[in-house]
Amino acid sequence: MNRRRTPSCAPRLPLHQLLQRAQLFSLLPAIGLTFLSLTVTGLLALSSYAEHNLQLLARSLSYTLEAAVVFNDRAAAHESLEQIATASEEIAEARVLDRNGKLLADWSNPDDRPARHIERSVANLLMQQPLTLPITHQGKVIGELQLSSQGSALTRFLGNGLLSLLACLLLSILITLYGSRRMRKAIMTPLRRLSEVAHAISRDRTFEQRVPTSRILELDELAGDFNSLLDELETWQNHLQRENASLSHLASHDALTGLPNRALFETTLARTLRESLAKDHKCAVLFIDCNRFKEINDNLGHSAGDAVLVGIAKRLRLQLRAGDLVARLGGDEFAILLKTVHDAHDALDVADKILESLQQPLPLPDDRQLMASLSIGVALCPEHASDPQTLIHTADLAMYHAKQHRSGRHLAPPRRHGQH
Repeated sequence: MNRRRTPSCAPRLPLHQLLQRAQLFSLLPAIGLTFLSLTVTGLLALSSYAEHNLQLLARSLSYTLEAAVVFNDRAAAHESLEQIATASEEIAEARVLDRNGKLLADWSNPDDRPARHIERSVANLLMQQPLTLPITHQGKVIGELQLSSQGSALTRFLGNGLLSLLACLLLSILITLYGSRRMRKAIMTPLRRLSEVAHAISRDRTFEQRVPTSRILELDELAGDFNSLLDELETWQNHLQRENASLSHLASHDALTGLPNRALFETTLARTLRESLAKDHKCAVLFIDCNRFKEINDNLGHSAGDAVLVGIAKRLRLQLRAGDLVARLGGDEFAILLKTVHDAHDALDVADKILESLQQPLPLPDDRQLMASLSIGVALCPEHASDPQTLIHTADLAMYHAKQHRSGRHLAPPRRHGQH
């Protein structure tokens, strides 16, 4: 059955993709904001730490330069400045001014490699440059020291910190993706199983399948409700199948005796004739009629007549071989199909056994008994006919001959030349 789908312009995505997008849209921004906040906090901490170190270095240097500034000794000031600045990698430029603001000594880092320029740029970006510190003697300001940081340690710490943060960010993303995948699997697996069961039922119309339980409460309740619905559908289907089987049986069997009816007998006979003619086998039809059945109904009642028909049907079943078929054609008429016989003697032997079985009385209602007799006509294929209707008609004529002559059973004469 083709299902109509409502036209939609929006593309339809699988549920697991929607869940993945929703989780990524909610978790990745949170991870990004955390990374940004940690980065800003780290930069502020590093810049504060670098400024504090530069201040300590400036205080040590101002104490060393105090005597040279007091005596205005340029050579001593330059020598002390160069000695300390060269020993420290953190100083990029240093200047010493006297109390009048005139330059007394200066020094700059001679290393101009590209890496040094990068470090200096980082230091200028994160720190207030240059750092100015007064030089004092006996509580009086006698000069000023100006330092600019090279930023080597700051850049090194910053690089290591960023690498650590990136590693933590990558690890957080991997853990998030793993957790997201586990969550999607926990949600999608029960839904996929439910969908598979629903598709199998829709395709095969089998309601015995069930959805397994889930560790998720809502999905487990959904599976339970779906299984309850399947229980009802399975019960309903079994009821319909029994009803259909009963209707099919009623359509092809006699309600009183439970034997196949004329329609089923003729269908089976037609198939048997085709197989017999194709394999060059013989088969036989026995047409059976109950003698004086009308008198039984008139004198003893219809309940007695029904009991006679049921009794005859039971006796006929007992005389059949495996694969043979007995049917009630209507009224008090029965027919037997012997699917394989070697010759007419086989069919007549079966007829004799049937007549012999009726030597015992049949039970009637109210504990009464009745002796019944039968007339049997026998016709063979292909000797007497090769089509169903002609074969039945030939056996019927043979039965009338047996009834008229009270012979019990009669074999139909061979068909004439040209007769079908």
